[in-house]
Amino acid sequence: MTLYLIGLGLSDVYDVTVKGMNAARSCDKLFLETYTSKLQTSIEDLEKFYGKPIVPATRDLVENRAEETILPAAKEGNAAFLVIGDPLAATTHIDLMLRAQKAGIKVEIIHNASIMNAVASTGLQLYKFGKTTSIPFPEKSFEPETPYNVIKENGDNHTLLLLDLRPGENRFMSVGDAIRYLLRIELKKNGKIFTEKTFVVGCARIGSNTQKITAGEAGKIMKLDFGPPVHCLIVPGKLHFLEEEFLNRISKN
Repeated sequence: MTLYLIGLGLSDVYDVTVKGMNAARSCDKLFLETYTSKLQTSIEDLEKFYGKPIVPATRDLVENRAEETILPAAKEGNAAFLVIGDPLAATTHIDLMLRAQKAGIKVEIIHNASIMNAVASTGLQLYKFGKTTSIPFPEKSFEPETPYNVIKENGDNHTLLLLDLRPGENRFMSVGDAIRYLLRIELKKNGKIFTEKTFVVGCARIGSNTQKITAGEAGKIMKLDFGPPVHCLIVPGKLHFLEEEFLNRISKN
């Protein structure tokens, strides 16, 4: 029997590949990963599309209870673990793969678009991106400086910053929140790495019909309303003239 890890793409039910759709429809049980991103559609729409019920899979279920849920389903018949974006891109599920394989279950990966390549919609060239990092929700005594440090380390390369989200709590970090987070770190470090004058690209719902991409100085971008989630932030490095032309056009919209 087989455990399929299927990428759903970034927007709605129709973003899945034909291969992924056929595999999911052939499975006896479907699980939907619910903790790393958010589709622009509902679980009910997905159930109608695939013609069968879908079990929401929280982080706890995947990391701590897969041996009681996902893996038995893949032993008894074919099961699919549906992942928003690509199953091995922004968030890897290598651990789940390894546990399945150790249990004697065949694993098949079906890839799809993810935020890691869809950011090309900004006009920035993918090969010029440096290390990707994330910005967490600040907590009491917890506001790590890693995102700031990665921007510094990336230097002339572009930096993609993935923004924290907690779908179960309906909490999603916005572009404005992310910029304010970085500005607070700058205030402490005074490294002149990220200021209100820093040129940034704010993105929302990349890959959907309602995607929003706006470029400009951080101080101006953080005041804009990017609408519903999911958002991300890019700090460009050294720009090629075509990238600069594209972003200048965006900034005037």
